[in-house]
Amino acid sequence: MKTPLKVYWKLFRSTFHLSAFTFGGGFVIVPLMKKKFVDELGWMKEDEMLNFAALAQSSPGATSVNVSILVGYRIAGVPGAAVAILGTILPPLILLSMISMFYQWFRENLVIAAVLKAMQAGIAAVIADIAVNMGRNVTREERLFPWIMMIAIFIAVHFFQVNVLYLILASILVGILRTLWREKRGNTL
Repeated sequence: MKTPLKVYWKLFRSTFHLSAFTFGGGFVIVPLMKKKFVDELGWMKEDEMLNFAALAQSSPGATSVNVSILVGYRIAGVPGAAVAILGTILPPLILLSMISMFYQWFRENLVIAAVLKAMQAGIAAVIADIAVNMGRNVTREERLFPWIMMIAIFIAVHFFQVNVLYLILASILVGILRTLWREKRGNTL
């Protein structure tokens, strides 16, 4: 089935707008993408967006670009992924090009320095909100395993300073083993 041009245009506009007006990286843009693509446009389900976010964060590269690739592919295949990538990378590319032209002025401007400092506080609040919302989605299921994983990972990072990469790899391994074990027993996920 051929995807209409208006879907590509809406996908490009949405990813461009999200990327242009979002500061703070992937942890900030993911809930906004969820709001746009799940709540407003209804192009996907919330759990699917949550899976995309988890997959994007565990893949190399910028989380926002990785999520855009997955969302674009889900909506309109390979051309949709290309459109979503373009919409996501153009705003930072344009902004960085402008900043590089006026680097010395930006560096010495006290107002811009103050604005960027204030944005750090806002980003911290958004990341905390994301953690609460994503944690709530994971724990809605009445299973003990997600709780155990979240608590174990928190303890490993916070108290033992375990590298997050090792925890991601361990989580992947645990997920694969758990899936194989459940399939062997005949349980569905």
